[in-house]
Amino acid sequence: MRIVTLIENTPGARACAAEHGLSFYVETASHKLLADVGATDAFLKNAALLGVDIAQVDTVVISHGHYDHTGGLMSFAQRNPRAEIFMRRSAGGEFYHHSGERERYIGIDPGIMELARLRPVDGDMRIDEELSLFGDVTGRRLWPSGNMELKVRRKGEPGQDDNRQNDFRQDDFGHEQYLVVQEKGPGGKRVLFSGCAHNGILNILDRFREIYGADPDAVFGGFHMRKKQGYTTEDLETVRQTGEELAGSKTMFYTGHCTGEIPFQILKEHLGEQIMYVHSGDEIEI
Repeated sequence: MRIVTLIENTPGARACAAEHGLSFYVETASHKLLADVGATDAFLKNAALLGVDIAQVDTVVISHGHYDHTGGLMSFAQRNPRAEIFMRRSAGGEFYHHSGERERYIGIDPGIMELARLRPVDGDMRIDEELSLFGDVTGRRLWPSGNMELKVRRKGEPGQDDNRQNDFRQDDFGHEQYLVVQEKGPGGKRVLFSGCAHNGILNILDRFREIYGADPDAVFGGFHMRKKQGYTTEDLETVRQTGEELAGSKTMFYTGHCTGEIPFQILKEHLGEQIMYVHSGDEIEI
């Protein structure tokens, strides 16, 4: 299995662009697919630099309904109108970053919902023998505190009144889904793509074990631990406890984007060579 980081927050190989976004190219025995598509069309330019032929992609999986994972999708669809796009139906909601009196739309381009090859997903789905999707992670242990500023605008829901604050409710990330890629044949590796892991990587792994009965061989994605305005003692303790739990598995973790450099260093103290930070342009063979 070949995995290429097409875009991530930090620059890496061969003069690739970096942005606040995430996209992985995954090449298996039967598929050439994208797990998320970054915030802009920059991932397409990086793909050309890295020798990835976007025209050959057959499947796109969108992890959740935020712009930094979907912003390049309309540009991709113009270049490749044949690939099937799998996204939770609820990812078309109106998502905002809401901090005090300030609010900023962070949802998808509404045109995405009109794409001809969009395949809305409502629950767990087995696409084929290599690819499957799951969601509905309801656990809340060590839930990332940064989630508290991420909201959904209500659409005719109970609770709306003249107070604009009541136009929003806490995002529960029911629009988040996770891609599992299963290599064919005896001993084939099973790899989990977790997007931003808003629901908490430990809770996601709990759900994975419920479904598959074992830990994944590898995980790719951010852990949503990054903070712009500093870390509280509680934030750092959450990272430390997460690292301790992850170290008890045999899974290899490839992370970046919303994990943050300070949390990554704490996780590294516990996980050592079991965790790696990926950058734009990095390529990994599983």
